Amino acid sequence: MSGLSYVAVDWGTSSFRLWLISASGKVLGERRSDEGMTTAARTGFAPVLQSHLDALGAAADLPVVICGMAGARQGWVEAGYIDTPAHLTDILNGAVVVSGQAREILILPGIAQRDAAAPDVMRGEETQLLGALGLNAPGEALVCMPGTHSKWVKVRGGTVERFATFMTGELFNTILSHAVVGAEEAVDGDAFRAAVAAAFAAPALSANLLFRVRSRQLLFGGSAQAARETISGTLIGVELAAGLAEREQGAPVTLIASGRLQRLYQMALEALSIPLDAVDAEEAVRRGLAGAAATIWKK
Repeated sequence: MSGLSYVAVDWGTSSFRLWLISASGKVLGERRSDEGMTTAARTGFAPVLQSHLDALGAAADLPVVICGMAGARQGWVEAGYIDTPAHLTDILNGAVVVSGQAREILILPGIAQRDAAAPDVMRGEETQLLGALGLNAPGEALVCMPGTHSKWVKVRGGTVERFATFMTGELFNTILSHAVVGAEEAVDGDAFRAAVAAAFAAPALSANLLFRVRSRQLLFGGSAQAARETISGTLIGVELAAGLAEREQGAPVTLIASGRLQRLYQMALEALSIPLDAVDAEEAVRRGLAGAAATIWKK
């Protein structure tokens, strides 16, 4: 990709992140907003993108590579899915051109698991996998990607063999919200680790463990902070009980996450004595988009 600068965009449901990248791979500028797919579907994807390009003074001929929900059915242009088993190079080969634009704009597809017993889809996470593992990562990797909808992915030799989605973040945002009102920002590590261990040991009791949060507050008091971490730890512990079932004895988990989620999942895995390799999620998606650009526009 010698001599080529480009624009990389991670376009989520509710978030927008853009990086202007030099030919040497240096970030020359970036933009962030809450103009995700939900907003852009109303206001227009092209105007949203152009407003951020203008703010950075991006040249009119710079190509753009996009991952995420801009390629969903309700997004800018549907980019479809690559079916498992899906090699990460298949994602690059499936990039879709946004027609009618002055500059070249490509949107990367997602990955679909067309298994009637375990149907699943991902969109955006495939680019994080590309950035974290590379196109031809040797051996096997079990990857945990926390979020509103957490993904656990089994990758072998650069091929996504299978994956599973857990609505951990979405459940956290809806369960016993009154119990955590006023919780402080700091993490109550003891409450969190205890909840992870209890849920991991008995995931079938998860509904009961969650209700105990409210019962404990009513009968014995306790802080909103402890309640929040108990709910979080319970949901993450249940997720780990399922996700780690794919793990080979002694193998590390590749954790792709950022911020608070990275701290919580790392704390949870360490509490269960599970070795891990941590990769920053934002760095992973940026590297993945860079890898896509280097392959698609190689000179």
